[in-house]
Amino acid sequence: MHGQSIRWGQRLLVLLGVALILSACNNSPYPHGAAATNTLFNSFDERSPRYLDPTASYSNPETPYTYSAYEPLYGYHYLKRPYVLVPKTAVEVVKPYYLDKNGQRLPDDALPEQIAESVYDVRIKNGILYAPHPAFAKNDKGEYLYHHLTREQLGDKRSPWDFEKQGTRELVAEDYVYAFKRHATTRIEAPIYAIFSEYMIGLKEYGEFIKAEDKKLLAGVSQSSQDKPFLDFRKWPLAGAQAVDRYTIRMRIKGKYPQWKYWLAMTFTSPVPWEADAFYSQQGMAGNGLSLIRWPVGTGPYMMTEFVQDRRHVMKRNPNFRGEPYPCEGMPGDKEAGLLDDCGKTMPFIDTVVSTIEKEKVPRKEKFKQGYLDVPEIERPEWGVDFRTDMEDSDDVKRFFDGRGFKFPQTTDINNWYMGFNWLDPVVGKGDTPEQQLKNRKLRQALSIAIDWEEGYGRIFRSKGGVAAHGPVPPGIFGSREGSPEGYNKVTHKLVNGQPVRRSIDEAKQLLAEAGYPNGRDATSGKPLVLNYDYQRTPTPEIKSELDWMVKQFGKLGVQLEIRATDYNQFQDKVLKGKQQIFWWGWLADYPDAENFLFLLYGPNSKAISQGENAANYSNPEYDRLYRQMQSLEDGPEKQKIIDQMVAIVREDSPWAWGYWPYVALAFQPWVYNGKPSIMVRDLAKYYRVDPSLRVAKQAEWNHPVWWPMLLLIAAALGLGWITRSSYRQRQLATGKATGPAPVAPVPGT
Repeated sequence: MHGQSIRWGQRLLVLLGVALILSACNNSPYPHGAAATNTLFNSFDERSPRYLDPTASYSNPETPYTYSAYEPLYGYHYLKRPYVLVPKTAVEVVKPYYLDKNGQRLPDDALPEQIAESVYDVRIKNGILYAPHPAFAKNDKGEYLYHHLTREQLGDKRSPWDFEKQGTRELVAEDYVYAFKRHATTRIEAPIYAIFSEYMIGLKEYGEFIKAEDKKLLAGVSQSSQDKPFLDFRKWPLAGAQAVDRYTIRMRIKGKYPQWKYWLAMTFTSPVPWEADAFYSQQGMAGNGLSLIRWPVGTGPYMMTEFVQDRRHVMKRNPNFRGEPYPCEGMPGDKEAGLLDDCGKTMPFIDTVVSTIEKEKVPRKEKFKQGYLDVPEIERPEWGVDFRTDMEDSDDVKRFFDGRGFKFPQTTDINNWYMGFNWLDPVVGKGDTPEQQLKNRKLRQALSIAIDWEEGYGRIFRSKGGVAAHGPVPPGIFGSREGSPEGYNKVTHKLVNGQPVRRSIDEAKQLLAEAGYPNGRDATSGKPLVLNYDYQRTPTPEIKSELDWMVKQFGKLGVQLEIRATDYNQFQDKVLKGKQQIFWWGWLADYPDAENFLFLLYGPNSKAISQGENAANYSNPEYDRLYRQMQSLEDGPEKQKIIDQMVAIVREDSPWAWGYWPYVALAFQPWVYNGKPSIMVRDLAKYYRVDPSLRVAKQAEWNHPVWWPMLLLIAAALGLGWITRSSYRQRQLATGKATGPAPVAPVPGT
């Protein structure tokens, strides 16, 4: 019995131990103690970023990494609105000087037609250093340690941090020159080459030359091989980008192009050190996931230290970053909102930025409400809108959010969502003959009328809500007439009592019949019209409701809409090849000028043909002519007139169903400071500050340990022990009775 009691006691101790462990656990998704560190926790959705190479990266989910690792010459003031350019690596924001066709200098107020060339001489700051990287590591003789590796020496290294030595060097003007040359590459997608080659002197010819040189380099190399020899752009000069001296870059631009200064605030124009290209071009690097696509090499405040595909990305403070002062000026209300409290303090404030995947919206919102995400997604401008909608729908939710001190600053900013029609498609695109072009245009117009954006994103999907768009130029920048009496789209709307009202479904059906599809059926074959809709997200439950709504919009006309939803990277591949028919996309402004939205419909900027950002592949010679004319103009009546003409052309052609202008609001925990919504400022992590001690306290307060499992297990253990002990005693008693003293046999004769 003594042995059984010991075993029973051991079982009870084990159960109690398990109960204590369970009761001590919390539901934090991070390692113990992580909340107490100077870290910003956020999430990303679906897939890891496709490109972190500054030449190729042109997608919003990539910007939290690229704008934290790289530094263009300019940036935008964090707090001022309208947006103001400020120097980053540059000493100052410069004005160009102008030359005529003979190379003679012109006055600053010269007419655009007199200007043959605009020259930007930009001096960069001395002493700026790159983040540590093995590409810069040298031995005592000054020789690069890792520029001549064999496959065997590379081994299974899959991160720059797997190399024993790291190095750095100073940023120089030649690094910017190298970056401009790199847009002519044939090795990777270069979405801005089509635009830059129209403006930077000699870049178009340089691109043809590089294509020929690269062909020579790749002779005998299998097309399927990931290992390609180093394409060293230092060998070949580019007339439009030159280093005047160690710290001055000269950019020569054709004619007058006022918007060029805005491109200098984008990572397309950030420096690329040749050493990084040489390092990553070695044999085996690409196969091991070592390239600028995943591992940036820049001078910015942060550097990538962990990249786990589709799971987790970690950026840490660049120890070589020089530091920058937090701004001391802002807009009315910024001081009251606490946005000037860190005036003059050195940035960045945060040591580490951790991004983990969250594929579903609901779990992401729950983690934010529990305090385990400091911001839901650092680059997405609509999370605050979503939470605000929850508050408007429920007083209990509002009290809950207010009680926890969540912050949802909201504003309007320059961005859009739209539905595009692929101009290369025979059904919804341009059409091969004048007759077919007219029919296709009427089809696009009919569909544009049928999609009730006011209902969908004004009343139903308010968490992604906004204002219905009437053209490509958003409110808030020069040239837009959105919201004005003359600013409505006459193709899709008409005025009723002075207000634009969407045209009727009967009017849309009439256009559909004229297009050759009465009641949604082909007039010749009688077959139903079936159109394919490519969507850039996998169909989670919350996405499915939007897709179902869109199917119903087409169904009003008897048109069948087939949904082809994929993850964003697959969607991008499809659009790049021009294989989409109808598609959903949006645009966050690169710079505060109408040109940045009008160029999305500029013919030479076609996505499928030129790898540009014209995803609809739209082309109209008159629109393109006006676009080129508009680019050289400063804001004023002449520019407004041309923009009006361009908008009228695309409204009639309807390459987009214009979609809507979304509201912008961010979501922050009470321990995150300096949060202000912005479309233009992309290096947001640099400005944020967190209070780890407050985070630890609030997470403990909001996520109390659950004690009932321990009590239940103790009760169960005691009950089990009592039952076990009782059962054992009964067995012992029963055994004792059955095996008692043997009866004594009688002695014969007694």
